[in-house]
Amino acid sequence: MTYLGSMSTNNITPAQGRLGVLLPGMGAVASTFIAGVMAARRGIHPPIGSVTQMANIRLGSREEDRNPLIRDFVSLASLDDLVFGGWDPISPNAMEAAKTAGVLQGGDLEEVAKELEGVVAMEAVFDEEWVARLSGGRV
Repeated sequence: MTYLGSMSTNNITPAQGRLGVLLPGMGAVASTFIAGVMAARRGIHPPIGSVTQMANIRLGSREEDRNPLIRDFVSLASLDDLVFGGWDPISPNAMEAAKTAGVLQGGDLEEVAKELEGVVAMEAVFDEEWVARLSGGRV
């Protein structure tokens, strides 16, 4: 298989082992991202919004009609290999952060609640002088 003309996929070292994803806060965006990956792992929901999981890449000219999924073309870490961590000044874990943010509710949280609780936040570092509307006990 070739791409971009002459470069072969043999030049790309396959992903191996775990891939750590560290997030600077576990609020609305981060907790939704983590919950989405966990739901996709379990087949509850497709990984909507994930370019690497759902998008295609065009190889060659349009007339060649070579458009494999990116995940099938490049050896990336699988969703099962992602491990999450991060910092949060308010919530002790991703489940509490998701509840506080209020962007996920009901079944969206219930299905992955135990896994979200396992993503424990590290204490955050920030200066309240620069973040006027945020104060937390986990700093």
